[in-house]
Amino acid sequence: MLFLMQSRGLGWMQDEASRKHLKACPWICHRLFAFLACIALSVCPGLAQGDQQPSTSGAPVRFHGEELFRLQARVGSFTPDARAAAITARLEQLEKNPFLPTPEIRISEDGTNALATAGDILLFSVTEEDARLASTDRLGLAKARAALVQASLERHRLGNRLRAVGAILMWTLLVLSLAVGSAWLLSRAFTRLGGWVSRSVLPKIGAIRIQRLELLSSTQSRRALVRAIGFLKFLAYLGFAYVYLSILFSLLPATRGLASKLFELALTPVLALSKAALAYLPNLFFLAVIAVATRLLLRLLRLVFDGIQNGKLVLGTFHPEWADPTLKLSRILVFAFALVLAFPYLPGSGSEAFKGVSLFLGVLFSLGSSGAMTNLVAGVLLTYMRPFKVGDRVRIGDTEGDVLERSALVTRILTIKNEEVSIPNSTVLAGQVLNFSAQAMERGLILHSTVTIGYDAPWRTVHDLLLAAARATEGILADPAPFVLQTSLDDFYVSYQVNAYTDQPNRMATIYGDLHANIQDRFNEGGVEIMSPHYRAARDGNATTIPEEHRAEGYMAPAFRVHSVSPGQS
Repeated sequence: MLFLMQSRGLGWMQDEASRKHLKACPWICHRLFAFLACIALSVCPGLAQGDQQPSTSGAPVRFHGEELFRLQARVGSFTPDARAAAITARLEQLEKNPFLPTPEIRISEDGTNALATAGDILLFSVTEEDARLASTDRLGLAKARAALVQASLERHRLGNRLRAVGAILMWTLLVLSLAVGSAWLLSRAFTRLGGWVSRSVLPKIGAIRIQRLELLSSTQSRRALVRAIGFLKFLAYLGFAYVYLSILFSLLPATRGLASKLFELALTPVLALSKAALAYLPNLFFLAVIAVATRLLLRLLRLVFDGIQNGKLVLGTFHPEWADPTLKLSRILVFAFALVLAFPYLPGSGSEAFKGVSLFLGVLFSLGSSGAMTNLVAGVLLTYMRPFKVGDRVRIGDTEGDVLERSALVTRILTIKNEEVSIPNSTVLAGQVLNFSAQAMERGLILHSTVTIGYDAPWRTVHDLLLAAARATEGILADPAPFVLQTSLDDFYVSYQVNAYTDQPNRMATIYGDLHANIQDRFNEGGVEIMSPHYRAARDGNATTIPEEHRAEGYMAPAFRVHSVSPGQS
């Protein structure tokens, strides 16, 4: 009956007037045709299906358990059963969102096939073989099947919508109850955590220091911990709200796109970081191998140079004092070599930004470190030239004192006045270094002082007095014995230089002071005047410069001698 009605209806529609009418109001005609087909199927569905195709042949197209029509013809490699399954799947796809209006099925022709589409979805096609087996034309069969599909979608739309609403309400209530319960548990957990921290942790927190520098007081440390817990609580609630809203939005068809956006915003960076981390694992393995090898090499170097410094390992002319600076230089070279090896495997090493920063730092270092590099190279050279070591008494330029430190850039000296002087290593290398301590322990340092004595004093007596003064000075060695040199015979006096050995160069100033004091005492006791550096006195009527307690008994200052000169005498 349905096919008869469809055939006649199609014949009626094919006349010229009907076509003009359909072109004028296609939507009304389409809806009217679907409504008539729906009534026919609801009154006698078995008769309609029986009129369309035999019920015992072909593959049925079912939707919600209801058979719409049967397919008997093959299309290429697709069997009728495969075609029927594909049409059912496309119809189910149309019902994914029951809140959208029922899509309108449109019929179009494509060569030898009639196509039925709903929006962008191709529902089915009708071939010439389908029309021949149904004993009708291709376009009419396509419209009849489209009317059946349209009617079935209309019938099940309301039921699907009600079921979807019920499911959404049920899931919404379930998610809401879970959210309330989870929020309560989260609140209780942070309450218990805050109580435990207040009772057990806060009383034990003191000030945070680096050596004697106090970074945070105890009060500030406790306040920082409380704020950290508050911030953690805020992050937990924020994450909980994010998850809850994402789930809630995914339940409602109108907000599923927003839920997808929320998940995308959170998952995109996480996935990107995860992929980057996985892709970086081979480079990380290479960096780990380089780090382990570098650490083992540094431990081996430290073991070797510690043995050299302690005297347990002797390497020809390699001096033990070279061990520590050589170890430092070796560490710098090993680190530089490891950095060169690891550079290609560092994250972002190939980026233009990384290259730009590296170039900028290189230019900045080269422009600003010319003086520093000069001192650094001079410090390395001084290390292996060995002009002095820490603790030696030296004179560098006009500065004399004990060496406190020899760093990579400067040499620091403590003078006898407790003045700390820093001298650039380049200045030390370019100048003259006088080391008083280099030979003091093995051969002794010779301290010397010069006095000038008049020709009236016997030189042997002067020698004896000077040697006695040297032997009486603390810090002067008895062996080798002191000795005296007559350095010059001047116009009015003789220059005597006393020389004495000492193994205490750091006490030079004190030893010189004691030696000069002893010289004055011995010469005064010996009745010899010291005419150093220059001394002039009129002897007639003037007492000697020797202290009174060392003058001879009954000593009197000589009187002036007056001679009369007769006229004619010169």
